Amino acid sequence: MQVRELTSPPSLGRLYARGALGMLRSRSRGGGLPEQELLLRDVAIDRERLAEYVRVCGFPLRDRVPATYPHLLAFPLGIELMIDPSFPFPPAGLVHIRNTIVQHRPVTVSDRLTLRAATRNLRSHPKGRQFDVTAEATADSAVVWRSASTYLSRGSSDGEDPAGRSAPEPEAPSDGPPHAEWRAPADTGRRYAAVSGDRNPIHLNPVTARAFGFPRQIAHGMWTKARCLAAFEGRLPAAFTLDAAFKRPVVLPADVAFRSRRTDGGWTFSLRDARRGDPHLVGAISPVA
Repeated sequence: MQVRELTSPPSLGRLYARGALGMLRSRSRGGGLPEQELLLRDVAIDRERLAEYVRVCGFPLRDRVPATYPHLLAFPLGIELMIDPSFPFPPAGLVHIRNTIVQHRPVTVSDRLTLRAATRNLRSHPKGRQFDVTAEATADSAVVWRSASTYLSRGSSDGEDPAGRSAPEPEAPSDGPPHAEWRAPADTGRRYAAVSGDRNPIHLNPVTARAFGFPRQIAHGMWTKARCLAAFEGRLPAAFTLDAAFKRPVVLPADVAFRSRRTDGGWTFSLRDARRGDPHLVGAISPVA
């Protein structure tokens, strides 16, 4: 695999502009994923950005970084990979359907991280084809954090990579009274976009969201995952796996219901519409040896 080292984090604004221009270029859906890895060294934790992130997502402010926060740092590398001309799918049509994070030890605000990102594991899906954007963070030459974001490209599922496969989704609780109910205000998407840099129009306001087929703006899937993780604050080990499958978008404003259930060594959890019970997210947390 070819490794390309970046000298600075990619600008998401410029990446989205390049991605919009790339929509005019034809792509071959039958092609494989490019054999390319991006590398970015000496990434610092911006304390002001972290403080706003924990406010938006419901975490307390500590010296330890929430396990979902490094995703913000690695996300631009994934977008850089997906707008490359060699990438086989139009980025604008991709749907983020799952995210799995492995925290080997908590990242602290003083850590200087080296980030790596690549696209892997192309495989079929009932509605098309899916693949993972993998990311890894190291500090002091040790891997401290990993993630895999699974994206769906709708359409024909022909051309599956025979080595590709998906792990079963978590079986999360759906019955019984909720353990918490949260109000997601209409500006949730704009506030998360401001801190994450992910200003996809579907998250910003009703007008831009309707242009993409949504009745109103929707919350970021990674906001829903982070909000659920915050509910476990103080109950998790230093090393754990956090898996979540995104089911239906949270159309803003919304009232959502959180449920969790203890399992052997971990937890399962879900986030659903507080009135109708429609699932937004199902997830699981398990310890890492």
